[in-house]
Amino acid sequence: MNVNKMYINGQWVLSKSGEHREIINPATEEVIANVTEGTVEDAREAIHAAYKAFYEVGWGETHARYRAQLLFEVADKLKQQIEAFALLETKNNGKPLRESSYDIADAVNQLEYYAGLITKPTGQVYDVPDDIQAYVVREPIGVVGQIVPWNYPLVMAVQKIAPALAAGCTVVIKPAEHTPLSLMKLFEIIDEVGFPPGVVNLVLGPGQTVGAEISENPLVDKVAFTGGTVTGKKIMRAATETLKNVSLELGGKSPNIVFEDADFETAVDYALYAIFANQGQVCSAGSRLLLQDSLYEKFVPELVKRAKAISVGNGLDANTEMGPLISKPHMEKVLDYIKVGIAEGAELLCGGNRLYEKGYYVAPTIFGKTKPTMRIVKEEIFGPVLVIQSFKTEEEAIRLANDSIYGLAGAVFTADGAKAQRVIRKLRAGITWINTYHLTFNEAPWGGYKQSGIGRELGTFGLEAYQEVKQVNINLNVCPSGWFSKKDE
Repeated sequence: MNVNKMYINGQWVLSKSGEHREIINPATEEVIANVTEGTVEDAREAIHAAYKAFYEVGWGETHARYRAQLLFEVADKLKQQIEAFALLETKNNGKPLRESSYDIADAVNQLEYYAGLITKPTGQVYDVPDDIQAYVVREPIGVVGQIVPWNYPLVMAVQKIAPALAAGCTVVIKPAEHTPLSLMKLFEIIDEVGFPPGVVNLVLGPGQTVGAEISENPLVDKVAFTGGTVTGKKIMRAATETLKNVSLELGGKSPNIVFEDADFETAVDYALYAIFANQGQVCSAGSRLLLQDSLYEKFVPELVKRAKAISVGNGLDANTEMGPLISKPHMEKVLDYIKVGIAEGAELLCGGNRLYEKGYYVAPTIFGKTKPTMRIVKEEIFGPVLVIQSFKTEEEAIRLANDSIYGLAGAVFTADGAKAQRVIRKLRAGITWINTYHLTFNEAPWGGYKQSGIGRELGTFGLEAYQEVKQVNINLNVCPSGWFSKKDE
């Protein structure tokens, strides 16, 4: 049996435990790979390698142009293999091939963006008194532990790796247990390009062991995590012992507000896209549709009709518009939430059931007649389940939209530009849209308010997340301060 290895200190290695994990294609339930199962000892070895590379070998003191060159080389090689990576991503994650292809191309862009950004002017100079020249420089934080989710396996890994390496940090990254394959393939490119040993390390294994060690280890200067809010809180608590720098991109229950004057076809189209893209397994999914009540009777039947028409199947099929959920336990969790919604008295308008005998498929599901207190309205389901709420006034829409512990994303659909601006400015969310949904760009920051996380990724903010700010003061008039009088002996 071939067991795929992890990458520590410039070498492909098996776990010290000798254990391995089967990787399942969620569309077919077939085993598509076996990967080594990392341990706490493996994580510590990777962390020590990263620590040595940064603090002893001097990766953090390398020139920006050199780091940029390496990132550009990775981008070029990845660009030549977009189709192969997309195919692997779809087999491992289940998402339609058209989405995987977009994700891999996006990862290429991220590598190129940060490779270009790191060589641009930086720092600030201040006009201060007393013949002092004061300025600020940005320096790499140091050793960075990164933990990435299974819904966007490669692109969310790259949006952490690229700025960290560009900044001059060293990296220990852990993919989700279910979806390591595309990141492992990226490390083949990283190995081929020739990063110095220990600069970037890949450790496989469970969150409870490997992830916990990354969060707790005193040699790790920063931990960056994308995933569920419950896990994010555990990581934050673990990081407090050593006061690590922490970036957390967590859950959401994002409102998509549609006013009666919105372009009807556009609003229906994006209401579907907001929740059913990537099978609803998106932290920023528009999982709460807030409809103005005067529009309800016209909008909902069309929405349900189109949801029922979504082609659900194997992501490798060109006709597939929505694939399976990531795993059997996650599918069962989503189906349990649907049962909860029915028990709570919500109206099941479509879906609500598993599809097919093989694969972890759940039909596109929509609930009407919901109440703000229902669990399906308040809790993140992370699947293809949409709950509809109605409102009468702009003020009520804002109140309902903000009635959540989360604050990741939100959207407004209206033909009234002033109203759109008013509502967007009052949404307690970090990523917002007007008359669109889900479109985001590597040049702009990504992150949320409230329990949706801490910090930002992407754009210049994403680079700054891996940099420390140092103040430097230079005395231009070198002479004694005279602060204490000189006594005669």
